[in-house]
Amino acid sequence: MAKNPLDSYRDVQKESLSGRELEASVLNKAATILAEVQQNWHAPDLTARLDFALRFNQQLWTLFQAEIMEESNPLPMEVKQNILALANFVDTRTYKVMADPSPEKLDMLIRINHNIAAGLVGNTEPTQSGQK
Repeated sequence: MAKNPLDSYRDVQKESLSGRELEASVLNKAATILAEVQQNWHAPDLTARLDFALRFNQQLWTLFQAEIMEESNPLPMEVKQNILALANFVDTRTYKVMADPSPEKLDMLIRINHNIAAGLVGNTEPTQSGQK
């Protein structure tokens, strides 16, 4: 299984990506992990894989929330509020999936990650792999 989001974030950072490219890469990685669970929904280890994927994604969004709250964060207040609202939605959706798992409920989390990643790198058409 993949590493936790903080380790993944640091590993990608070592590859000299810009901040936005780094964030996009980790968002796409989280989306890929979620999509793999979705595509293998009937695997015998579903519970462990789903738990890992949801926690990975949630930890990533928690990191974003923490970054937004830093006083030194240069983003405009409106952007910060939008990101926090989206993070809240991701949290709520994650809890709904945990409470009543179904593969369709992962669609929204996957799309959010891919769309935000695409926006971070200026790609207006996100793909499943997160690349043009």
